[in-house]
Amino acid sequence: MVEKIHKNSIPYTLPDDQEQSIYRWIIVASKRARQLQSGARPYLPTTSKKPTVIAMEEARRGLVKWEDPYADKTLGREASQEG
Repeated sequence: MVEKIHKNSIPYTLPDDQEQSIYRWIIVASKRARQLQSGARPYLPTTSKKPTVIAMEEARRGLVKWEDPYADKTLGREASQEG
């Protein structure tokens, strides 16, 4: 199930699987907004001047690359419990 959020009449489609949770989407978008505020160039052509709006759209489209620093630790624990 895909959840849609309407804010200022702009629909944002969010993924529903746990790996792509809303919380993670917000964290990625907020870190990207800080990069944009610091002078990074947007990945998309945009008419908006607000870094938060640009960052949310980039994160929604999957243009922002991110890594989960805890994924390797979790996999390591699962492997040690099995063996």
